[in-house]
Amino acid sequence: MLSTLARAATRRPLTVMLLWGLFLLLGFGLGTGVFGNLSDDVPDVPGTESQVAAEHLDGLDPAGDSITGVVEAAVADPAVRAEVRRTVTDLREVAGVAEVPDPYATPGLVAEDGRALVVSVVLAGGLDDDAEEAAVEDAADRLHGIDGSEVSGVHVSGGPLLGQQLGERAQEDVKNAELISLPVVLVLLLVVFGGLRAAGLPLLVAVAGIAGAFLALFGFSQFTDISVYAIQVTTMLGLGLAVDYALLMLVRFREERRYTPDVLEAVHRTVAAAGRTVLFSGLTVAVSLAGLLVFPSTFLRSMGLAVAAVVVVDMLAALTLLPALLTRFGGRIPPAKARPEEEGRLFARLARFAARRRVAVLAVAVPALLVLALPVTGMTINLGDARQLPKSTEARQLYDAIEAHFPPGTGVSPVTVVLRPGTDAATAERIGALAPGTVARDLPGGTTVLELPPGGAADGPAATELVERVRDLRGDAPVQVTGSAAQLVDFRQMLADRAPWAALTVLAGIFVLLFAFTGSVLLPLRTVATTLLSLGAALGAVVWVFQDGHLAGLIGAEGLGALSLTAPPLIIAIAFGLAMDYELFILARMREARERTGDDREAVVTGLRRSGRVVTCAALLLAVVFGAFMTGGFSPILQIGLGLTLAVLIDATVVRMLLVPATMALLGRYAWWAPKPLRRAHERFGVREEAPDPAPAPAPPQPAAR
Repeated sequence: MLSTLARAATRRPLTVMLLWGLFLLLGFGLGTGVFGNLSDDVPDVPGTESQVAAEHLDGLDPAGDSITGVVEAAVADPAVRAEVRRTVTDLREVAGVAEVPDPYATPGLVAEDGRALVVSVVLAGGLDDDAEEAAVEDAADRLHGIDGSEVSGVHVSGGPLLGQQLGERAQEDVKNAELISLPVVLVLLLVVFGGLRAAGLPLLVAVAGIAGAFLALFGFSQFTDISVYAIQVTTMLGLGLAVDYALLMLVRFREERRYTPDVLEAVHRTVAAAGRTVLFSGLTVAVSLAGLLVFPSTFLRSMGLAVAAVVVVDMLAALTLLPALLTRFGGRIPPAKARPEEEGRLFARLARFAARRRVAVLAVAVPALLVLALPVTGMTINLGDARQLPKSTEARQLYDAIEAHFPPGTGVSPVTVVLRPGTDAATAERIGALAPGTVARDLPGGTTVLELPPGGAADGPAATELVERVRDLRGDAPVQVTGSAAQLVDFRQMLADRAPWAALTVLAGIFVLLFAFTGSVLLPLRTVATTLLSLGAALGAVVWVFQDGHLAGLIGAEGLGALSLTAPPLIIAIAFGLAMDYELFILARMREARERTGDDREAVVTGLRRSGRVVTCAALLLAVVFGAFMTGGFSPILQIGLGLTLAVLIDATVVRMLLVPATMALLGRYAWWAPKPLRRAHERFGVREEAPDPAPAPAPPQPAAR
């Protein structure tokens, strides 16, 4: 298959480049439409009690969404009062608006300090998208039109407006991240390759990766909700992996040019050798993300599919677009200067040190990584509130204004209890007595809704405990609980129930792929064990920073007491796949050297010497990309970005440079062991790279005779 791709790309390079050019136009044209289809509704899990109850309520009481405005002003001032009431009257006339309570006549909407009030705009139910968008835009404009000398600010957000605001902010953040990361990546590539032509090719592949991210997300947005955070995650991964794969291919191409002056032959040999590593790297990342498909969460499944699609685009770009570009322009890229035995001396010394002091290296590195992972034992997740957003966003400003002027609990979503027909009065009374201030509403069909104030944050410990108490108290009565706290309880339970199956799916897939690549049954086990160490250390650091609040201010964040419920599964899935990437880069070189020399220990040294520079550069480039996307300020993206950055750097340094050679030396020749039946299966069906035969370097020219 790879030979076919290589021949197609090199036989018709202009056609291949034209097709990719059309793909870029499609990605940056049609694909960017995803920014208008983003959702901030992440925790829905089809089939859970909270989701079933919410759908039941929507069917009985199809109330529309609402947007909220907070006016910071001297609300008792006659001019302010007149301006607010005029605006309320205007809002009631907006098409698509069902209700706008007068804040001066509704208890709880005017702050006790007299410095703020809330205007709630309830939209009519059953509006189509265009009508809802028009109503929201008109209502927001009228609220923002409240002015006067006593008005210090008006903040409007919530409902569909929140998703629109976050989508606009996400688009701005992606643009800024690209403007930051691409020039820095170019400079680093110039340092690596020493020339603009070679450095520019990975960026072309990276642009294809970004276009693929947009197009994949746009496609999935036609069938399912796409979270606002999906844009940053898929784009930064698409950009980073594209550069990684192109870097690996270019380094190999320059090595091949050292042995053959024929550019076409060098491209074919590059695809045959490094192309297989890229193929298996992409497959391992995709398999790692396949674990997300085990979860019934729409968000996690869509993220897994979207990111896997981006990985496939990056892989295809490296295997088709890059060979076509090399066919046309590779003759202007100089071959590698250093002889094989001269390159990577630092990494060779590291490998020899780790192999010689293998017990000491393991005794120091493993406990250190375990200590870094300790905070994971206290990790907790929640839905989060507006504190996860940058302070410059209007939703955060609205939240801060309510926090500053209104008592705790204002605007907090209640725990909603649905009492279906057949619920006895005694059960309803006991449930209603669980929280003071419970409000009851009767709906058509004999259904009653109880709204229980949680006494704290909507997803805080008091709220989730209240959900559990209701579910324990109801017995066999037809009672269901929904709302934010119930969604969180169900999401946590979903993670606990499906996580073992997700892990089994990923580990089985990784084992099969690594066995097909190496022919060993011990190397996959060793790889998984060392990868889990780096992953645990990175996730522990994320908990220490964002949950516990240590050093959070250094990256513009704050301790929130919990991680975003989306961060841990995404960090684990993506970081695991990236770690497999680097493992394959190194193992490919080790196996190549072992097959050439038959010396197991020297193969470890040679493999690290030949791959260490690539792995280090790739990790640094990925860290730059992830760091650029952390400048946006969304807490979930900061958590994911920091987790992936640390996982990549720890894995590429401590694990791959020290633990890999130490464990390989400890295993010795048994590292490549497999039972005879599996060995025969690998010899028949396994994958082998076509390693170049190292030809002697041309002899230096002799001085002319005098």
